[in-house]
Amino acid sequence: MRPLSGAEKRGLLVAFGTAGALAAIIGWGVLATDGFLLAPGSAEFGDSVFMSGLVTFIFLFGLLPGIAYGIGAGTLRNDHEVMHGMTVAMRSLAGYIVLAFFAAQFIAYFTWTNLGVITAVRGAEFLQHLGLRESPILLMIALGLFSALVNLLIASASAKWALMAPVFVPMFMLLGYSPELAQAAYGIGDSVTNIITPMMTYFPLVLTFAQRYEPKAGIGTLVAMMLPYSLVFLVSWTALLVGWIWLGVPVGPGAPLFLAK
Repeated sequence: MRPLSGAEKRGLLVAFGTAGALAAIIGWGVLATDGFLLAPGSAEFGDSVFMSGLVTFIFLFGLLPGIAYGIGAGTLRNDHEVMHGMTVAMRSLAGYIVLAFFAAQFIAYFTWTNLGVITAVRGAEFLQHLGLRESPILLMIALGLFSALVNLLIASASAKWALMAPVFVPMFMLLGYSPELAQAAYGIGDSVTNIITPMMTYFPLVLTFAQRYEPKAGIGTLVAMMLPYSLVFLVSWTALLVGWIWLGVPVGPGAPLFLAK
């Protein structure tokens, strides 16, 4: 670790200033009574242009401060270097794009054959037969554990959700549970085992950093070192979800735990 250079400090100041200015502009456009980011005829934040175009604003918050840092630090001198930096960043998505293509084919065939609906209905009937319809805590724990196990084989969160959602979301909806609750349980299992599966995209990068401090470190070393953290996170976040369901707290705004009967 080394202290930041003067150029790096200048770049950070320019980047923070740019992000602050962008946040101020968006705040003015959303919070003002006649803000330019509000939808015509509606003062509701949920109907605003900001919410409907959220992906665009996330892109701007990543792009503009990044360019500002490069200009302030002197690491970007022209538009060609900006495009080169964006090209390098997109290379990391190449594996996901390929995986998403085949996942899309799987989902298309899944939809065409109605296997997702059939599996969901049969699964819901099976759970009702076991008397688990009124046991949301047990069902969500089981979904989280299943997600954690699948994560060891398919590390991409979006690809894994694309495979699991067509079955588990409608199945739990038939039992009266909201899609948001199912996604919360899935997210717990998906997140806790990332660091212990070599299938994760960034696992080689993490291992490379570890080898800077322990040259003999290998896959087994990293997995053994991270396994206790995975277990602690799994237990603690599952306990949080159990408490959330037990208290009956909604998952989020407009996202109840259970569907209205």
